[in-house]
Amino acid sequence: MSAQGHELQFAANHLGHFALTCLLLGAGNDGNDGHDGHDGHGGNDSLIRDRVVTVSSTLHRPGRIHYDDLDGAGSYSPTRYYSQSKFANVLFALELDRRLRRAGSPVRSILAHPGYSATNLQTSGPTGVMKAFMRVGNAVLAQPAARGALNQLYAAVDPRAEGGQFIGPDGMGENRGWPSVVEPVARAKDPADAQRLWTLSEQLTGVQFEGARSR
Repeated sequence: MSAQGHELQFAANHLGHFALTCLLLGAGNDGNDGHDGHDGHGGNDSLIRDRVVTVSSTLHRPGRIHYDDLDGAGSYSPTRYYSQSKFANVLFALELDRRLRRAGSPVRSILAHPGYSATNLQTSGPTGVMKAFMRVGNAVLAQPAARGALNQLYAAVDPRAEGGQFIGPDGMGENRGWPSVVEPVARAKDPADAQRLWTLSEQLTGVQFEGARSR
């Protein structure tokens, strides 16, 4: 559990980012973001800087929000609740995109995931046989972490990345490859579920979305 009493993965991967994003976008409402609109390349720096990138995972696919057991008090599995947090990332980013568009804001909300990238995430959590299996998988099946990071970088700085897009590897199963536009699981596109999570997130964090500046 987090210090605030929430399941740790949900708190770290979703609630913290939700609160920070809403607070930062609200702070930009004064119309003065510290930029003069010129970057030495034709004044198009807004194509790069006005965006929020939310990092999810292929493990969002089996995920759902356990509204009746959000913290896992009834039945807890680290993998299942990791999937919950990554599913929440997708719901949040797509709902943020809808809200920014309705507000006429130039800010883009973009999703990204690194595929199967060799980091210590796979070996620091699992134990026993699964930990040994993940070590082999990292060596044989995974792509280097630097390759996985290209998806987040593309979402963060490439002018072609658009709000509402999900950027992930173009290889089989989105595990390896170069950045491309991929699709989230269909359940994660449900606006009603996204709205329910948004309202819950505001209640749990005490932070409300105040919009972002219009053009």
